[in-house]
Amino acid sequence: MTGALTRKTRGLGLSDRLEGLGDAVACADGRLPAEDVARARVVLEHAGGRLSRGPELTVAALAGATGSGKSSIFNAFAGTGLSIVGTRRPTTGEAHACIWSEEVDEEGSAADALLDWLAITRRHRHLGIEPELDGMVLLDLPDHDSTEVEHRLEVDRLADLADLLVWVVDPQKYADAALHDRYLRPLSGYGSVMVFVLNHIDRLEPSARRACIGDLGRLLREDGLGRVPVIATSARTGEGLDDLRAELVRRVSARRAATERLAAEVDRAAAALSSSCGEPGRGRRSPDPIPPGDRAALVQALAGAANVDLVAGAVGGAHKHRARAATGWPFTRWVRRLRPDPLARLHLARGTADGARTSLPAPTEVQGAAVGGAIRNVAREASEDLPAPWPALVRRAGTSNEEQLPDLLDRTVGAADVDAAGPPGWWRVAGALQFLFAALALAGFAWLALLFGFEWLQLPDPPTPEVARIPLPTLLLLGGLAAGLLLALIARALAHLGAKRRVRSARRKLSEGVGDIADRRILSPIRDELGAYSALCASLRRARGGR
Repeated sequence: MTGALTRKTRGLGLSDRLEGLGDAVACADGRLPAEDVARARVVLEHAGGRLSRGPELTVAALAGATGSGKSSIFNAFAGTGLSIVGTRRPTTGEAHACIWSEEVDEEGSAADALLDWLAITRRHRHLGIEPELDGMVLLDLPDHDSTEVEHRLEVDRLADLADLLVWVVDPQKYADAALHDRYLRPLSGYGSVMVFVLNHIDRLEPSARRACIGDLGRLLREDGLGRVPVIATSARTGEGLDDLRAELVRRVSARRAATERLAAEVDRAAAALSSSCGEPGRGRRSPDPIPPGDRAALVQALAGAANVDLVAGAVGGAHKHRARAATGWPFTRWVRRLRPDPLARLHLARGTADGARTSLPAPTEVQGAAVGGAIRNVAREASEDLPAPWPALVRRAGTSNEEQLPDLLDRTVGAADVDAAGPPGWWRVAGALQFLFAALALAGFAWLALLFGFEWLQLPDPPTPEVARIPLPTLLLLGGLAAGLLLALIARALAHLGAKRRVRSARRKLSEGVGDIADRRILSPIRDELGAYSALCASLRRARGGR
């Protein structure tokens, strides 16, 4: 029998629906109202407990107000010869059960295990031969309008656990607000697992009977229960009890009461969570909900706060500074070395320790506002089609790391290693040539100084070679100076072009690092929230049977 029920349950898709509700709870936890999530968890726990304890059994609970006659109906079904299985205690606030089941072994029956789970100790076994009711566990609940609080609490507890609720009402109290407000309206949507018995019908004329039944049906529809079976009975005369028995036989033989009750609970819990999914078809459907333009604007704002332009400019300035120091006129290089290296001044030069802080200025208020505005714009654009509370959740996810961004950006710039490229090879050649030209100029200057000494001492002039009628010492001095100046100008032009390339490379490298920060610390949390939204809605569709 258990195997047959498992196949039926699988056909109804209850296991898949419960799995969908479990996935939805995981997505909704911490995002949606805690009350709705907690209610769904209770449903999952209840379903797990119920399906593991005699799912082929039907727990039918007789509930009603004081004097409605539910105990009389219970006795009419249970009969007078009762076999006591559990411990009987004279407590009127305690429910008791009658079991229709032939499966009993040394460890008891599946019904006993189920009643242990229901915490019902007063148990009786029906001794009559009624195979059509085999598998029914009939409960007689305390009065739901009892003056004793514990009685009402017991009714509340078992009304949430029973598979089939048989509400016994009488012509005088069927419209009682205590019944409709406390139980029926909160259970709207559970009409498929309810039966209503209008007892004491023998006290009414036929026309009054029809009026009461019609009015009760109207009230039940207004409570959101739909068209629920309403059976007129008289426990005193026995009228209508056969109809009630036929209804119970139909429910018990179908072996679906437990799964139908659980399905109704899953429906209710999923419906409460589904309000956060909005209308079908709403929400973005693109693979990446972050448009490239929005990401580019965010990266640009972060680059401003990270002083990317300042660092890139320092890279270019450092390249030109070092080029002049390596290829400039040897006699004036010491002046260049007195000026600080632009990258070293920012603690970004080669040899800076990994993870060390830079000396970049902190983001200004304007830059911080630009970053905050870009983050909120991305969140707004990504969640504009989503129902509450998802826009707020997406915005919260996007701004979750906003306070850490200045430090993260500073460390990212420091780790970018924008000074990794070494000096170009032509610097050594130009530097060697500059020393050669300087040596020639020095040689020419020394030669001319020697000639000046001879002239000052009025000594005979030594022979002085000429090139194109220009004395060689003069040619060496002027030629060395001119060649050094020309080489310096050429080197400066080449260094300027090299600085531009390094600025572009540094800006690209820094932008990649800033983009990584944007992806990991801002966009990834936003995508995670949007993914949670999609996963939640998909899980809730499964929980609601594909609706």
